[in-house]
Amino acid sequence: MNLVLAADAEPSGIELLPATPELIWGLFAFITLFLVMRKLVFPRLETALEDRRALIEGKMEEADAKLVEMEEAKRTFEASLGDARGEAARILEEARSAAESTREAILESAREEAQRIVERANADANAERVRLLEELRGQVGALSVQLAERIVERELDASTHAGLVDEYIQRLAARN
Repeated sequence: MNLVLAADAEPSGIELLPATPELIWGLFAFITLFLVMRKLVFPRLETALEDRRALIEGKMEEADAKLVEMEEAKRTFEASLGDARGEAARILEEARSAAESTREAILESAREEAQRIVERANADANAERVRLLEELRGQVGALSVQLAERIVERELDASTHAGLVDEYIQRLAARN
């Protein structure tokens, strides 16, 4: 069976198919090559492909495991970070509380010290007042004796008339 390619409806004489014995030998060589490849090459190729697939799956499983591990590490880190922030907030609050209590203690101490100073000043003022009153009594007594001496024109003894002087001072104090 000879096929001829027609160009412009004229036969050119070029054959497209090889001769029948060449086709038979080519078919025989193809089948033989296919059987040899099927017996020797394809199993090795399938083994290599299976190994490659297993390696890729192993790497993917390893990557998934690392991803899970990293996500767990991230959650742990975030939890630790949250705990650290909470701890920092607690420490800050404790420091504020301690500072406030220290401030209150210092203020209370200052108030107490101020109260003691005021009490000492009042006591000192009272003591000074008493001292001044005693001194004034002495001076008023001496002046009253001098005045009385001039009025009576005789000498009076201050010790004998101490009651008179005290009575006079009490009257003066009652007026104020």
